[in-house]
Amino acid sequence: MKIAVASGKGGTGKTTVAVNLALSLGNVQLLDCDVEEPDCQHFLDLNLEDVEVVKSFLPVIDAEKCNLCGRCAELCHWNAIVVTPQKATVFPELCHGCGLCARACPQGAISEKGKVIGKIQRGKSGEVEFYQGVLTVGEPLSPPVIRAVKKKAKEDRITIIDAPPGNACPAVATVEETDFCILVTEPTPFGLHDLKFSIRMVNELGVPHAVIVNRAGIGDNRVEDYCEREGIPILMSIPNDRKIAHLYSQGIPFVKKMPEWKDKFVMLYDKIIRIMEEVA
Repeated sequence: MKIAVASGKGGTGKTTVAVNLALSLGNVQLLDCDVEEPDCQHFLDLNLEDVEVVKSFLPVIDAEKCNLCGRCAELCHWNAIVVTPQKATVFPELCHGCGLCARACPQGAISEKGKVIGKIQRGKSGEVEFYQGVLTVGEPLSPPVIRAVKKKAKEDRITIIDAPPGNACPAVATVEETDFCILVTEPTPFGLHDLKFSIRMVNELGVPHAVIVNRAGIGDNRVEDYCEREGIPILMSIPNDRKIAHLYSQGIPFVKKMPEWKDKFVMLYDKIIRIMEEVA
């Protein structure tokens, strides 16, 4: 079972929820797919090791075979190839590595060059098996690294996946093909605004979902009212607690010092199971 933890904006507490849920359940996998700035590692006692280099397709055009027909440029949705009467030129920064140009070239003039765009690291913290992706600095495209991390998920394990913030391609690449998505929000107008976009994303992907309200008490009840109107379950409210914030600032998951919360996260998982049974 794969459970993604996502949010419409950064700073809502995705990593807090993902790490504390993983530690509460035990014997799980935790995948950090926020590959531009993975931070689950800072809350776990880990010795990380590099286990895989992630490469992306990058087209190389053989000038001797190419007849400048322009088919590759015509099909490239990202405008990464430009064909002039003199030559065909590839712009690596725009290429998304889909490989369509190589498949479509009638002359077979396009071959693949592997471009290193990131790496995967592994570690273990107690019963939690941990993987994270690290995007190479300066690389603009994170989804290939995210998908490589997700391939580490084992079918016979509960897998918690910490998603990148927002609702753009990185978040979509993380949440798609998961079994359930926890959407973490905060009870503020800004939090509700971005939560609505996240709800739209998971609905488009067809992923069952529910909400956790973090830092409850700092705003108003508009998030709860919205979820009630839309029939979206609220799994848990985490209060704006000074002790939780202090532990966070020290890199300590609060379930380690506040054991009553471990039971609450186990109950949260039971709620997810019941919701999935209802929608099945």
